[in-house]
Amino acid sequence: MKVTVGTFNLNNLFSRFNFSGVIEALQSGGPAGGLTIRYEFTDPATYRIRTYLGKLVKAKDPQETEVIAQRILAMNVDVLAVQEVENIDILKEFNRTSLKGRYPYQILIEGNDARFIDIGLLSRLPVGAVTSFQTAVHSQAPAQRAFSRDLVAAEIMNSSGSRVLFTLFNNHLKSHFGDEDADGQGKLDNDNRRRQQAEKLSEIVAQRMRPDSRYIIVGDMNDAPGAAPLQPLLAIEGQALFNALTAPQETRPAKPEADGHNPQSPAWTHRFKKSGQPPEHTLFDQIWLSPALAPTFRAAWIDRRTKHGGDGSDHDPAWVEMEL
Repeated sequence: MKVTVGTFNLNNLFSRFNFSGVIEALQSGGPAGGLTIRYEFTDPATYRIRTYLGKLVKAKDPQETEVIAQRILAMNVDVLAVQEVENIDILKEFNRTSLKGRYPYQILIEGNDARFIDIGLLSRLPVGAVTSFQTAVHSQAPAQRAFSRDLVAAEIMNSSGSRVLFTLFNNHLKSHFGDEDADGQGKLDNDNRRRQQAEKLSEIVAQRMRPDSRYIIVGDMNDAPGAAPLQPLLAIEGQALFNALTAPQETRPAKPEADGHNPQSPAWTHRFKKSGQPPEHTLFDQIWLSPALAPTFRAAWIDRRTKHGGDGSDHDPAWVEMEL
């Protein structure tokens, strides 16, 4: 059977009640002379206000939500690992309304991120056991949780649910936020945290999987496959994983860069441009197959953005096809 598996950072898929939008709509349709509206929140047990860095977290723009939904529908993969989703309710709503119920299985466990960006799973195939490793710690930093978001393992079953096809490990490693600190310590700390996360991921996979196990490691790794912090991923128990995105097909050509610094390879999913410097095109979103699963690989794709800033997300989704 052919099975397609992808990964997509949805870029802040949040659901928030937009008070300003409601007020503006009421005012525009109100009687001449203006309209006064008063909201009162008197019982703390009946409401929650979620903020990050002192600011109210806002909903994702509906038009951008629709764009990422259309990209997912066009990909039409069987299993999609997602990142940056607020909670299970918004993932279910997104599947029900924007994806027209395409995926009967929606998985999300609240993780560690202070910005409420969690990792989740959408699947047409039945899902078996699901395990969160959000409380795992690294031996070099036992006082803090290793994963700033989470590491989630999910068993993907055959269509009847009678057999495990493979285990999927979904990740969202430490970002580069703070890299630009004047003293350079921010980048050192971020790289070190990402290295620890890659080491802990490798340790967990080695403990749970046998040398002949079928598993896939996917997600937003926030670094290139060859970057030093990710080296622990390249070999687990001495077995080299297969990078399924070394030569992906693109759904459309990349938009040309004004300065001529175009990507030299289709193997990129994230674009970052510092002021006054050429853009960087990096394969942040990755798909690694275990040695036992590598022979089933048939093809890989990246849905290429039409705008430099991205279409609904600053990441491009990637997926592979396997013959199981």
